[in-house]
Amino acid sequence: MNRKFLSGSFSFILLFSALMLDAQDTLKVSLSLRNVVDMAISQSSAVKYVQNQDVNYYWRWKNHQTRFRPQLTLSGDLPNFENQTKPVIQPDGSIVFSQVTQLETSAQLALSQPIPQLGAYIYAASGIIRLQDFNNSTVGFSGYPVSVGITQPIFAYNWMKWSRMTEPLVYEEAQKRFIESIEEISYNATARFFNYLKIQTNYTLAESNLSNSRDNLKIAQVKKQLGNISENDFSRIQLSVFNAQKALNNARISLKNADYELKKYIGLDQLKNIELVIPLDMMLWEVDADLALKESLDNRKETPQFERRLIQADRDLTRAKRDAGVGATLSMSYGVSNSADNFGGVYENPEQQQNMRLSLSMPIMDWGRSESKVKLAESQRELVLYDVDQDRQDFERRVVVQVEQFNLIKSQIETAEAADKVAEEGYRIALKKFQNGEISITDLNISLQEREGAKRDYISSIENYWESFYLLREVTLYDFEFRQKIYYTNPMLTSEQ
Repeated sequence: MNRKFLSGSFSFILLFSALMLDAQDTLKVSLSLRNVVDMAISQSSAVKYVQNQDVNYYWRWKNHQTRFRPQLTLSGDLPNFENQTKPVIQPDGSIVFSQVTQLETSAQLALSQPIPQLGAYIYAASGIIRLQDFNNSTVGFSGYPVSVGITQPIFAYNWMKWSRMTEPLVYEEAQKRFIESIEEISYNATARFFNYLKIQTNYTLAESNLSNSRDNLKIAQVKKQLGNISENDFSRIQLSVFNAQKALNNARISLKNADYELKKYIGLDQLKNIELVIPLDMMLWEVDADLALKESLDNRKETPQFERRLIQADRDLTRAKRDAGVGATLSMSYGVSNSADNFGGVYENPEQQQNMRLSLSMPIMDWGRSESKVKLAESQRELVLYDVDQDRQDFERRVVVQVEQFNLIKSQIETAEAADKVAEEGYRIALKKFQNGEISITDLNISLQEREGAKRDYISSIENYWESFYLLREVTLYDFEFRQKIYYTNPMLTSEQ
């Protein structure tokens, strides 16, 4: 690709010079567009919000990972004291209400592990119970030295399987959103930069116009004394001075507002005096639409987002079908248990302990509720398929359009730059002719308007380039200048990763 440098030099240097202004040590800072963007993506409140949001998704991902790892848990009652009248079952099956005063202490150590492929849980546990009866002055122990088991849902919705499919996409989407959000901050900083720059340009033009108007008035006053100017023309020149002063006052107010907004967004001290440098380091090259589209599909959050939405639609349909059918849960455990008058006796010659249970659930009559839930899920899935297809087409079209717009900017900038030079030279010539009495104030005002319009058009064309430049980066997350993918690290996660 051919790159053309218009004027000025490519600079990344932030120039600081200390000046005394209004008896205050105010630091005057000359800022380029690159400086403003760097400040916005490193210290602004917007980037801090994005970093915190990224941290949130990071811990969500970590939490998801831990849900499928072994869990070792210690639980128990320390102590469980009871002093009350309660029903006690007798050996013959009768019930006698007796005063019970006892202290129960228990502990259990359990290791559990989910099996996502089956939606099941397996576990191994060991527990002990100490029971002290104050009424009978006895102490007993019971427990299970070891017990292993499994809980297996049958014909049920397996949330583990679907979570392992969607959560990686959610995290991938969040990582790409983080980079995209920073590029969006770059774009917003660019917009604020040029808003300030246009107002700064208006202020500079207003200062120049006021100075020229005052010079014209001095010349007119001399001509009036010599009788070489009409009262009408002299009044119009006086009016031009008042209008120029009014325009300068308005530009000063607008500049202060723009100054506040820009500093606030990039996190710069409001007491610093800044001056923006017109970013003329534009490299105009043709962007390959196929490359831009490929990088967009690889780098943007939309790709995992589309996939996640389709998977979630299938998940919701599967859950509706599972909930409408037969539900069963199989629970099995095997181990040994014992009781004794002392702690050690619990572990001597324990007895086998086995358990198996199958729980069933089946809808018999629900007035079509289950069927309607399935039909609703099917309909929603079809809508998601349609929406994803449309969104994918719109996304791809947006990338192509942005590339086309960027590739058209070159001729616009060249035309605007040439017009600005012609208008500036035309105004200089017109001003000299007016001061020599060769043209009227009306002709001078026309030349002035042409000069201001051309200058604003040139600044706007530069603005269009840089906004298009950063928007192209945002929609592709690819740096066409250095031919590499855009990547940012989150300083809030540096110690975690």
